[in-house]
Amino acid sequence: MFSFLSSSKSSPDLSFIGADMHSHLLPGIDDGLQKMEDTISFIKQLHTLGYQKLICTPHIFAGVHPNSPETILPVLASVREKLQQLEIPVSIEAAAEYMIDHEFEQAVQRGDQLLTFGDNYILIEMSYMAASPYLQKVIFELKLAGLQPILAHPERYSFYHPQFQQYQELKDRGCLFQINMLSLCGYYGKQVKNVAKKLLKNKMVEFVGTDMHHQNHLHVLQQFAKDKKLYGFLENAGLLNSTLL
Repeated sequence: MFSFLSSSKSSPDLSFIGADMHSHLLPGIDDGLQKMEDTISFIKQLHTLGYQKLICTPHIFAGVHPNSPETILPVLASVREKLQQLEIPVSIEAAAEYMIDHEFEQAVQRGDQLLTFGDNYILIEMSYMAASPYLQKVIFELKLAGLQPILAHPERYSFYHPQFQQYQELKDRGCLFQINMLSLCGYYGKQVKNVAKKLLKNKMVEFVGTDMHHQNHLHVLQQFAKDKKLYGFLENAGLLNSTLL
């Protein structure tokens, strides 16, 4: 039983999750936070919620967010230095959220340096408009390269909603799933919430992430973390977040 449920206090406690593995906290390099002071503030507030490690995953998307290890890792180093100066006891790492497109497929085939975390996990995403024609091939090539793909927020791909078997096909190909915490509170709409719950019920989810971009995300998460429904959704999910500590 989670400590939140056994406590008479109303303060949230997400320490059972342990590590967040999907966020856009590194300042100024994608559509997430833009200022170092905001990054530090958000990290402090997420730590207050119970997170012990934060794995930042800036977008890498050719022509939109042309990031690379060369643009991401120096920013990570700056954030770590600031946290150390302020004596904020949070572990912070960086990987990336890779858009599945032709450029990414070529990078995998070339053997380019890719930013991973944990046990060779790599976070991938698609457009919300349509399934990527490269998805299945990229999953195969990542597995062949010894990397474990994790599909970010599968519940938000509405083109899969009427074809739930598509999710099972991706699982059968060895792809892990990460759902967004905010999906469970209906932040993205009722249909997304229902699909997230169905994925959890069917034991198809390995990770949950904040996908933190801005103040509204943080505020909604702080409020939702006070709701016992959240803990009910995740209580028996068998999440792997804590293995990243």
